[in-house]
Amino acid sequence: MKTYIDFKTVAVNDDIVLSLEEAGKTVDAIKRGEKISRIVMTILTYIFILALALLVVFPFYWMIITSLKQNDEIRATVQTFFPNIVMWSNYVHVLQVFDFTIYMRNTIIVAIFSTIGTLLTTIFAAFAFARLRFKGRDGVFAIFLMTMMIPGEMMVISNYITVASFGWIGEGQTIIQAYAAMIVPFWTSVFYIYLLRQNFKQIPNELYLAAKVDGKSDWSFLWRVMVPLAAPTLISITILKFMGTWNSYVWPNLVTNESSFRLISNGLRGSSFVDVDSGNVEYGYQMAATVLVTVPLFLLFVFFRKYIMRGVGRAGIKG
Repeated sequence: MKTYIDFKTVAVNDDIVLSLEEAGKTVDAIKRGEKISRIVMTILTYIFILALALLVVFPFYWMIITSLKQNDEIRATVQTFFPNIVMWSNYVHVLQVFDFTIYMRNTIIVAIFSTIGTLLTTIFAAFAFARLRFKGRDGVFAIFLMTMMIPGEMMVISNYITVASFGWIGEGQTIIQAYAAMIVPFWTSVFYIYLLRQNFKQIPNELYLAAKVDGKSDWSFLWRVMVPLAAPTLISITILKFMGTWNSYVWPNLVTNESSFRLISNGLRGSSFVDVDSGNVEYGYQMAATVLVTVPLFLLFVFFRKYIMRGVGRAGIKG
C-alpha cells in the first residue's frame, strides 16, 4: 500500500483539509492571540503590583506631609494631599523638646551589645547543631524549634523574674543595670540559630575533613572557614537584630524606672505634644518626631536590603 502526500495541502484531521496558506493564517492568528494575552496579563500584573505599592507607601507619605502641616490644616474637615504652608519649623520644635540624643544613645548602645551577644550565641549554637556530632543533637534541636511556637509575650514573666533576681530592676536602678536588663534576656534567638544552621549545613563536609587532616581545631575551622562563608547570613542577622532592638517598646518600658534609660520608641510614645493653651494634641509635631525616628531605620533597610535577601535566600536552599 502506497501513501501519497500532496505538498499543497495539510491534513488537520480526517474531515478538514486546509491549504498551506490558510494553515499559516491560522497559526499567525493563534500567535497574535497568545501575544495579546501575554500583554494583557503583564499590564494587569503591573497594575496590581502598583496598587499594592501605593497601598503600602501611602501611610508613609501621609505621615510626612502631616509632619509639615499646621495643626489647623490637619484638623480641617477637607484634607489636603500637600501642605498649604510647609512647616519645617515643626522639626525644629521637635528637636528642641524631644530628647532625641538621649534616646538615640540608649538605643544604639543596647542595639550594639544585644547584636554582638546574639551573633556569638547564634554562631556557636549553629556550629554545634550543624557540624558537631553528639548524642541527642537532633532531639535538642527539635526542642529548640518547638519553642518558636511559643509567643514571645509568654516569656515576659520568666524574663522579668530572672532580671529581678539579678537586682537589675527596682528602686535605685542605675543606667548600667537598665542596659543589662534590656540586653541580656535577648542574647539568644532560636530563629537566628535555625537560619545560620541551615547555612552552615550547605558548606561541604569535605572542607571540615580537610581542615581536620591539616590539624586545624574546630575553633579555627569555625572562624576561618565557616564564618566567612556564611557572611551574608550573619549580615542579615545583624541588620534584623538591630531593627528589632530599634522597634522594641514593651520590654524596655517594663524594666526601666526612668524615661532617660529608655529607647527611642518609648521616648516617642511618652513625649506629649500638646498645646498648653487649648489642650489639643499637636499632630504636626507628633508626626515630625515619628519621621525622625522612622527615617534612620528606613535608610538602613534600603541600603542593606540586598544582604537581607541574600542571607535569607542562602539559608533556605538546603533543609
